[in-house]
Amino acid sequence: DKLWNLNLFPNNVIGKEINYYLTKQNPYGLPLDSRKEYTKSDWIMWTAAMSPDKETFQKFSDPVYKYINETVSRVPISDWHHTDSGRWVGFRARSVIGGYWMKVLMDKIQNNQ
Repeated sequence: DKLWNLNLFPNNVIGKEINYYLTKQNPYGLPLDSRKEYTKSDWIMWTAAMSPDKETFQKFSDPVYKYINETVSRVPISDWHHTDSGRWVGFRARSVIGGYWMKVLMDKIQNNQ
């Protein structure tokens, strides 16, 4: 919605979602849902790209960096990990890590309009 300027959702809806998600953060990121503490880090970065400013974006991206930097699971970057312990769950070295670059794509598109 934000990337393509579709305006399907009012900005206050996005703002409410972002603020809610920030209250659910764990040391290594935002849990995927309320049933487990694991996440998909590419989804976190897509969520972070909805942030209204750099400071808010970093509140989402910093825990992902912390996970990548501190995990004891020595596999190529896993997009599926525990947000409380930083341990790898299953996936490794998948192309979905390209989602880490969503903010760069959004900025590039918006600067070219």
